[in-house]
Amino acid sequence: MVGTERRTIRSRGGEEPFTSIDPSSRSPAVTMQAAVTVLIVLLSLDFLSAQSKSDLRNSSNVQTGETGQKTKNQPHIIFILIDDQGYNDIGYHNPTIKTPTLDKLAAEGVILENYYVQPICTPSRSQLITGRYQIHTGLQHSIIRPRQPSCLPSHMDTLPERLRDAGYSTHMVGKWHLGFYRKACLPTRKGFDTFFGSLTGSVDYYSYRSCDGPGLCGYDLHDNERVAWGQKGKYSTMLFTQRARKILESHNLTDKPLFLLLSLQAVHTPLQPPKSYIYPYRDMANVARRKFAAMVSTVDEAVRNITYALRKYGHYRNSVIIYSTDNGAQPFTGGSNWPLRGRKGTYWEGGIRGVAFVHSPLLKRRRRVSKALLHITDWFPTLVGLAGGNISQSQGLDGFDVWPTISEGKESPRKEILHNIDPLHKYLTVTKSSDDKPTKKAAAVSPTKGATFKEPKKQKKVVKQKLNKKSGFKLKATKKPQIFTQPATKSKKSKPVSKLKQRSGPKSKPAPESKTKPQFQHQPILYNKPKIQSSGTLSASGAFNHKSKRTTSQNHNLSQSRPAQNKSKKQLKEQFKLKSKQMFLQNQNISQSGSPTPRLQPAPPPLWDTSVQAAIRVGDWKLLTGDPGHGDWVPLQMLPTLPGRWWNLERSSAPRYKSSAHKNVWLFNITSDPFERQDLADQRPDVVQQLLARLAYYNQTAVPVYFPPDDPRANPSRHGETWVPWADEEEEGKYQGVYKKGKNAKKKRKKKCQLCKLKSFFLKLNTGMMSNGI
Repeated sequence: MVGTERRTIRSRGGEEPFTSIDPSSRSPAVTMQAAVTVLIVLLSLDFLSAQSKSDLRNSSNVQTGETGQKTKNQPHIIFILIDDQGYNDIGYHNPTIKTPTLDKLAAEGVILENYYVQPICTPSRSQLITGRYQIHTGLQHSIIRPRQPSCLPSHMDTLPERLRDAGYSTHMVGKWHLGFYRKACLPTRKGFDTFFGSLTGSVDYYSYRSCDGPGLCGYDLHDNERVAWGQKGKYSTMLFTQRARKILESHNLTDKPLFLLLSLQAVHTPLQPPKSYIYPYRDMANVARRKFAAMVSTVDEAVRNITYALRKYGHYRNSVIIYSTDNGAQPFTGGSNWPLRGRKGTYWEGGIRGVAFVHSPLLKRRRRVSKALLHITDWFPTLVGLAGGNISQSQGLDGFDVWPTISEGKESPRKEILHNIDPLHKYLTVTKSSDDKPTKKAAAVSPTKGATFKEPKKQKKVVKQKLNKKSGFKLKATKKPQIFTQPATKSKKSKPVSKLKQRSGPKSKPAPESKTKPQFQHQPILYNKPKIQSSGTLSASGAFNHKSKRTTSQNHNLSQSRPAQNKSKKQLKEQFKLKSKQMFLQNQNISQSGSPTPRLQPAPPPLWDTSVQAAIRVGDWKLLTGDPGHGDWVPLQMLPTLPGRWWNLERSSAPRYKSSAHKNVWLFNITSDPFERQDLADQRPDVVQQLLARLAYYNQTAVPVYFPPDDPRANPSRHGETWVPWADEEEEGKYQGVYKKGKNAKKKRKKKCQLCKLKSFFLKLNTGMMSNGI
């Protein structure tokens, strides 16, 4: 309003009403009097103009808070978080998706083309709110389900809390999905002044009904800490947008600066767009893709309404608009990450490379595309620093202040990203027992701090799995890559070598025991001698030494390790009977002989358990271990059905459960190969070794995984058919560690009926199509 008054004053001053008087028709006295009057008017206008400019400068640069202290200029921050929008689900990547507003805002701002999020909802949102990796919040395993007594750590500060300390008015509208079992977990207890939205991960767009299993459904729409009844029938994207516009309308320009987190549920399932938005996509044959695209259009309209409100109520010129997705899309439900590899829930680029841009009049370099490496954890220090807050109060942040990178195009301070380490997710392998029946087995792990994983239990029939315990990597100082396997460990109940060899598989060829050693099928891993320093030391048992963060290759005894020597059968038996835990390393390609050799020295502990699901990005390189998820390149949904021939165009023919020698290490140069089509793990073992060392460093800082069991007290039937907090405040930390099912849980499970599941799928599909009239 101040700017409008200033322009009005200038326009009046420009009319110059007194200059049109003819001096010749007036007497000299009148002419002199007129000149004096004009001079006085001009001086008055200059004074008013100067005063107006001063008021404008003071209103934009000086602000009075509740304490009466003046602070420097603080921009309004509008963060728009979208759910499940893929790389190929926005207009400037795919013209078939109609998003004119998003395209215009992105083109006038800075498009972030090297920006990363997490593959699923809760981890991304937790890292945005806390600025910490999920290994530091205990949420590294999965999402928080509605009945789980879990939420953000109570001792950890949040982004809205820091902004509120800096004098901001903080508001959140939309999806929370960060736990609500206690009132202390609610958004209003985590730094937001107001909250309007849903607490669970997915609700019906019209009825706001959320389900966590058969018969476990409840109403989930809340206004602050009360249930917001009477909103059924209103489309959630439009309802959330209306609430956001009301916040902008009621916010006083001369009052506090504004932080608004608009966390839309769209375009997450269920696919429920208004029918009027489907019509522009009527030419799309695929029904799911058609609905998904229509929901993206509703998001585009919502953003248009928000930007219009910013301009209407005078917030725009001093605002920063950030648009970001929370993870990749799910092709099964109409989304698309093409041409990136993978999908939501995976650590391939399609699951973690996010769509994002920044739009603001405050940007110094606009209308450009940024290739700087950024991560969702960077928003915490970036926004707090932009708001003039104190970053030093937040200890243990994993993010960086990247505003100079975004606004001025400077080099990003971020050089690497830890995508995640999930010790509970280990690759399933298939082994064969003595009766030649395939057995699925996964090594048990413990979610304790660091890399102190529990050893798998001893199996009498499965020999290969028992040999994977306490694996060690033997490294030689040679330029040529070597193949290393995982050695066996001492076991009190181990049997003679001849029997072990006979039980390793029916296809193994017998050989004289005096001349050969048993050949076991291991998981080969390629390494060179490491040339970098990691940030943690390893003890003899394979656990990290937290007392020292200074390590080199000598700490691991890698340069001092000697190649395994050949032994006779008698010496092997003696070694198995030793009480001290020693490991030996056997190269499968070396010929065997029965000549006696000196006793082996203890092999170095393993640098990293490659069966653990983990992913890290360092510079141009990206490393994945364990099971990163389905690594498909899913083409566009061009056919009228869901999974069909198009789904298998880029699928691998390899079975889901591979042999015990399955691949569990991938290496890509993302800069030159953004679609992850050329695996370089075998060609660059030196880089693999370096990135494994970085994983080991990060893992020593990890906190225990917190994944408690479902609490029956959360059932909505006990709370008036609504999802609300159910536990007392004193119950914080009641569950320690991770929920593990009983030993008989697997026995009670029935065999899966693939035909039954297929029939059920098509039945639901047909019912949905009939109900929607499509």
